[in-house]
Amino acid sequence: MKTAVVLLALFLAAGAVVGTARAHITPPVVLMSDRDALASVLSGSRRLFVREVRLSAAERATIRQKSGWNPDEDFYRFYLGRDTDTRLVAAASFLSEFTIHGPVRVAVAIGPDRAVRGVRIVEVTEETYVWVKPLIDRDFGREFVGHPASHEVKSPAASDPMSQFYAQVIATLVRRAAVLLDVAAVGASGG
Repeated sequence: MKTAVVLLALFLAAGAVVGTARAHITPPVVLMSDRDALASVLSGSRRLFVREVRLSAAERATIRQKSGWNPDEDFYRFYLGRDTDTRLVAAASFLSEFTIHGPVRVAVAIGPDRAVRGVRIVEVTEETYVWVKPLIDRDFGREFVGHPASHEVKSPAASDPMSQFYAQVIATLVRRAAVLLDVAAVGASGG
């Protein structure tokens, strides 16, 4: 009996090692620090404030109604860039989408006029980098700037289907972040 238990334990341990070896995990590629991303998307701000918000049931329902998205978290951190007179220049947040090839993380800022002020791709995985790099090279996030987040941005026509897929992932994150910022950071309190 003791031998059977030991053999079973060894078999399970070997299975765990083989399963782990088959896992498809690639390391993250940090494209820019959070600090650099905030400096970029909140350009023109002279002061930075942090607002931490736990979404209420009403805010979650509003976000769901406006975007069809159920926020992944109850708690979000917003960065409010203000001018020297403490007027809101823009509000920013970081959001991630977890794809089959790993997460994509972006920083998005919107202004008090609800127009996108900035988008930066902050982090991807080694595997997704090859597909996101063409988007970074053409400054894909810039195509959102000055428009409402609902603005349809053209997917890169000449690039491969995976770059087009990641362009859509990023566009979805921009729309989600704008609704989240509007409901929980800018719109509800006037910034």
